[in-house]
Amino acid sequence: MGLTDVDRALGRSVEQGRPADPVLARGRAVQVMGGRPWHDPDLDRAVDAIQGRFPRLGVRLLAESRGDPEVRSVRVEALAKAAVGLSRGVEALVAEDSSNPDLWLWLGRTRLEEAWQIRPEARARAVQAASYTAYTQSMQAAREPLMRAASLWPDDPVPWEAMLWYALGLGLDREEKDALWRQVSRRCPTLYGAHVARLVSLSPQWGGMTDEMFDFARVAMATASSEDPRAALIPLAYFEYFVQERSGIIRGASSWFSLEECRDVEAAARGWFEGHRLHPRTIEAHNLFGAAFHLADVRRPARQHLIRTWGRPSSLPWTYLGGDEVGQYVKACRHLNVVTA
Repeated sequence: MGLTDVDRALGRSVEQGRPADPVLARGRAVQVMGGRPWHDPDLDRAVDAIQGRFPRLGVRLLAESRGDPEVRSVRVEALAKAAVGLSRGVEALVAEDSSNPDLWLWLGRTRLEEAWQIRPEARARAVQAASYTAYTQSMQAAREPLMRAASLWPDDPVPWEAMLWYALGLGLDREEKDALWRQVSRRCPTLYGAHVARLVSLSPQWGGMTDEMFDFARVAMATASSEDPRAALIPLAYFEYFVQERSGIIRGASSWFSLEECRDVEAAARGWFEGHRLHPRTIEAHNLFGAAFHLADVRRPARQHLIRTWGRPSSLPWTYLGGDEVGQYVKACRHLNVVTA
């Protein structure tokens, strides 16, 4: 599957006014790859290797990431998702080097992802008690390796980021979630992945309050540098809000964003500049802005942001729209004359 921009007049990126990527500007096809929203060829190769049951390449990548929490966060999440169903292979690596915090982190995050894969729908829990028990046990199995990783490297914020998803998955009380957030933010106050987890935990569909969720997103954006993609927390907050509060009234693109809400997203997008050194979460941010502008029917910025995803849709926000991320992403691209083939 490929992606080309057929609006040949578009020659400048939405963020910086610099020339668009030459490959895209010339209209050449770019492969659409689901589940890989990053600019990291080494991570692509490691994911391929893990899926081919050769996990050792992931060990090196995690070791290299120790100096950059943002890179480490992306890599461990990607490697864990690639290892879903293959956690015994990661367990074998841990057995060989039990003092390595990278391996404990990878194992814990993999168990976390395996648990999310089997999480039963809320409406089915009453009639699927056995499934929910299996899910709970699988989720609980993630805690010990994550805490071991945290103890072996006390300065690492990434195990605590994973623990935020653990707390969300098990429905821990607010005090516990707040305590985990403090652990992350004390170690890395700007960590994008942790901010996503915190925002979701504050959302109405997970028992939080809408105003608090939006306040959190706005404070994060206000304190971020211009090259920090946490501006994308604003469209993410809207998607979380829509899923819970407007799930019964969304009928087509025009019913997602009001004019005022669209202006809010536009203001957030204007404050974010991609920068010359791409943040590890840049593509995820472009997906969020691109999807929001698409649903608001603001075509030009939607197209520009989607071009900057390089054909790599992220699960958030496209899964909010229903169905698989690739299908929803391709549908949006076609609507915007960013053609998939």
